[in-house]
Amino acid sequence: MSGTGAVPGNGAEQAGSLPAGRESGLVGKQVAGYRVEAEIGRGGMAVVYRARDLRLDRTVALKLLAPELARNDTFRRRFAHESRVAAAIDHPHIVPVFEAGETEGVLYIAMRYVPGLDLRALLDRQGGALAPAVAGRIAVQVASALDAAHAHDLVHRDVKPGNILVAEGTDRDHPEHVYLTDFGLTKKSLSLTGFTTVGQFVGTLDYVAPEQISGKPVDGRCDVYSLACVVFETLAGVPPFRRDDDMALLWAHQYDPPPPLSEERAGLPAAADAVMAKALAKTPEERYGTCLEFVAELRAALEGGVPGAGARAVAGGTAGGTPSPPPEPPEPPEWARPVFLER
Repeated sequence: MSGTGAVPGNGAEQAGSLPAGRESGLVGKQVAGYRVEAEIGRGGMAVVYRARDLRLDRTVALKLLAPELARNDTFRRRFAHESRVAAAIDHPHIVPVFEAGETEGVLYIAMRYVPGLDLRALLDRQGGALAPAVAGRIAVQVASALDAAHAHDLVHRDVKPGNILVAEGTDRDHPEHVYLTDFGLTKKSLSLTGFTTVGQFVGTLDYVAPEQISGKPVDGRCDVYSLACVVFETLAGVPPFRRDDDMALLWAHQYDPPPPLSEERAGLPAAADAVMAKALAKTPEERYGTCLEFVAELRAALEGGVPGAGARAVAGGTAGGTPSPPPEPPEPPEWARPVFLER
């Protein structure tokens, strides 16, 4: 969840004095037309609050970036541009951006507040893997959001369970409504402005693509890799690579083959292993071209369906195209054939 900015009012603390890594003292204050109610998230360069939009009387998620970011002209320009791009994407599984800007020396974003758990909390509460049907429903919604962002030339760069919000769905057929949040509005900019140094990258180690680690240019296939790591964890209960230290983990992402999914969780079909291996290929050219293609192939493999058929169906039904006709059903086994009695 992300949010918007900080203008002092009625004796509120100056936004520019927002401290990094400590309680800001903004709870209860008015900030740029928002009343800060509670801190709901904190990272290295930003704090996220639940806040009340006093103009429209609604709850929002308010993200305040560290003051030093606003002092970098290149970062501020990229922040403004990428915020506008993100706000222009109208998609049911992307958290809408309401407002973004700078005030009192602090950059801010206001987004829809989504009640519920993020996928990280859901996995922790489950104590491991999700049911394949649940994992599949979540994955296809995230994939749809990512492909929509890629169509606008926006790469997320940090797909991870903590950035996937799972809200209550609308009915029994749609028990979860998933939102993708925290697009890489600042991540690309950080690498261009000296806030990251040579050999560093922005991303989360368990889900980071090899090209991010090596500092190569990235595109939407970077998100395919990260999504595959997340989906692997939802199905297996653990991410694909587990190592004793960060350097070993980075090495594994770049050079080690992923373990077969079917060996990590009993009962999953071996057909899913080839799909996951392709999504987790070390070079982007060897991966799926879109996130929906990957997820559809995986769901078809998990359900014992025809490879390729799932991709057409999901791409048509979720991305707005015309759904392809379902594949011909396989021949039934002998025991399931009809019995004709002779008279």
